[in-house]
Amino acid sequence: MSLIVQKYGGTSVGDLDRIRHVAERVHRYRDQGHDVVVVVSAMSGETNRLDALGKELVKRPHAREMDVLLAAGEQVSIALLAIALVARGVPARSFLGYQVPIRTDAAYGRARIESIETEALREAIADGVVPVIAGFQGVTADGALTTLGRGGSDTSAVAVAAALEADECEICTDVDGVYTADPRLEPHARRLDTVTFEEMLELASLGSKVLHPRSVEFAGKYQVPLRVLSTFVNEGGTLITMENESVEQPLVSGIAHTRDEAKITMSGVPDVPGVASRILGPISAAAIEVDMIVQNTGADGLTDFTFTVKRGDYEKALELLAPVKASLNARRLEGDASIAKVSVVGVGMRSHAGVATRVFDALAAENINIQMISTSEIKISVVVAERYMELAVRTIHSEFKLGEST
Repeated sequence: MSLIVQKYGGTSVGDLDRIRHVAERVHRYRDQGHDVVVVVSAMSGETNRLDALGKELVKRPHAREMDVLLAAGEQVSIALLAIALVARGVPARSFLGYQVPIRTDAAYGRARIESIETEALREAIADGVVPVIAGFQGVTADGALTTLGRGGSDTSAVAVAAALEADECEICTDVDGVYTADPRLEPHARRLDTVTFEEMLELASLGSKVLHPRSVEFAGKYQVPLRVLSTFVNEGGTLITMENESVEQPLVSGIAHTRDEAKITMSGVPDVPGVASRILGPISAAAIEVDMIVQNTGADGLTDFTFTVKRGDYEKALELLAPVKASLNARRLEGDASIAKVSVVGVGMRSHAGVATRVFDALAAENINIQMISTSEIKISVVVAERYMELAVRTIHSEFKLGEST
């Protein structure tokens, strides 16, 4: 008999029929002899609705009270699922974050889990009860309700699984696993049976929407076996595991992409120490995340400095840099919000040379210009014009024959 933590996202509990389906699914696991703990998100679209209500009322709502508002969605879904389970003869009990309790810091809207007390959960499991836990929420040391940020229910589930030393954590969603590329862009994308934590963390960070990066990081840190599978299909799934050194890894495991990118260039700045700090200082102070950075080789004492930000931060970043441009006497400040990032990920890159060359050659053959490049041991990312993103994904996918079974 195994202890399994299952997380069901908003689409899995999007209406009453789907909640009934989840209850039946949990019932089947129990009939197979497993102990089950369930972590649930708010019903599909509910968090967005609550967020819009708060911001319609006040332009900048108080962060603490917004967390109270946003956490209400999970209270509805855990109660409905517990009701559905009890109706099927499965003893179940709902737990809000403070009732577990899931202890967090006080960073409202993006709280971090500090600890999870498991006594109440273990008692419920020992009594044959299925705990149904509200994902996405926790409580501070002084009793204030917090939320973990978007995708936080994944993190909740992995943290609960780690605390309970569960045999497996299942992320049940509307896709049946992790694919070599987004099947909506590449019809030949293939579902992966396994992928390493390291690869999954890169894919999640680089645009794959299957798992939230924080949950993957947490699972890797605490070595929680993590499986992604469909709520609606009774087969398939992808197991995320530690790297197995005894088995040769594929050269490339998958391709991620994101349109949420904008590029900013300040041209003709002095090629002297401290310029990068003067440019990026205001950006950092405004809590704008910078991704890729390129500084060209200086000529005539001047250089060009280019970096990327999230598209939603583009206009604000340009506004912040206008006085910096003037103070540096730079020639130009310009940007492009019509770019995309395409990334190739695979632990096999560590032991194989030439992957970057193959990527660049394949894109060149399709006349796709590369604007920026970033690499790590297991990743190559390129920035291209947004209109070429889908072609770039399909081209690289074909180059490495990722649609073929291994």
